[in-house]
Amino acid sequence: MKTYKIAWLPGDGIGIEVLEASKIVLDKLNFAAEYIHGDIGWEFWCTEGDALPKRTIDLLGNVDAAMFGAITSKPVKEAEYELVSELRNKGLVYRSPIVRMRQTFDLYNCFRPTKAYKGNPLNLKDDIDIVVFRENTEDLYVGVEFSPVPKELSDTLQKLSKPFATFANLNGNDYAISCKINTINGCEKIIRTAFEFAKEHGRKKVTVIHKANVVRATDGLFLEIGKRVAADYPEIQFDEGNIDAMTMWLLKNPERYDVLVAPNLYGDIISDLCAQMVGGLGFACSGNIGKKLAVFEPTHGSAPKYAGQYKVNPIATILATKLMLDWLGEKEMALKVEKAVAQVVEEGKVRTYDMGGNASTLEMAQAIADCI
Repeated sequence: MKTYKIAWLPGDGIGIEVLEASKIVLDKLNFAAEYIHGDIGWEFWCTEGDALPKRTIDLLGNVDAAMFGAITSKPVKEAEYELVSELRNKGLVYRSPIVRMRQTFDLYNCFRPTKAYKGNPLNLKDDIDIVVFRENTEDLYVGVEFSPVPKELSDTLQKLSKPFATFANLNGNDYAISCKINTINGCEKIIRTAFEFAKEHGRKKVTVIHKANVVRATDGLFLEIGKRVAADYPEIQFDEGNIDAMTMWLLKNPERYDVLVAPNLYGDIISDLCAQMVGGLGFACSGNIGKKLAVFEPTHGSAPKYAGQYKVNPIATILATKLMLDWLGEKEMALKVEKAVAQVVEEGKVRTYDMGGNASTLEMAQAIADCI
């Protein structure tokens, strides 16, 4: 039996607690792994000026997969404001470590399944089973931003774009610019991944999400590539929709949707909407997947107000371990995890506060482990 090397990245706040919960389930499975701790998160930004230290990047280059908890992206204690100001005065700017991780290792596929488990009192409907593919390295998350705006950039934009002339007389301190960058390669990789998943798992429809009627260059490219890729899969229905309309139609008719694929920002938004339809962020798992590495996580944040209370629902993180096991080829173990989650949710004997119960994070994890 292979012993896997798993980077263990608890991060901040409740990230530590939900990873502890997921370990209870992995141990019950007798999953053979060496768990290697990695430093990541707000603490290391405050102490080192780097929320993703080089030692953690080196670790991620030498493991089979990683489990990630959560991070805090802003000061949570009054005492930290002075530290942050000092770091910024040194020219150090905080960047999300999970975004950097995705870009560093080309974890282009953010895979977010959304499934309603029978008996969950928080389900919008009980037959929801939607998979979201979110492009994970480009779009507005690429990190090319300017505030204040340099005069050279403003002058160049004025020459290149007539609409930009509206801003020509503004001082560079009076506005900010964030660049939305989509590439042909990035669009094609995530869209083809969505269609390949649909083909492999017998899914009938792929919906490309965009706003090409307004954001014509970048979203227009995404839609164009979507149509081009769809032509290679004639057996799968191709659909497309504007992001704003999709938020309405998903709530009204979620059963009409199967596989969704979207640029980075829209994928982030739409996956949280889908998560709420099946119970909220306590049920929202995610895989950041590349060719050589994959990092699995709950999609919720670090929830500082709950840190140390062992109160939050660990199911999202436990389902993230299910995704990790699937990716590693441990299909039987993955199936056991999902069946155990479904059984506990349907029985309704153990529920965390978000589900109307009073079970702790670890009690929920133990209940799921007991069903394996």
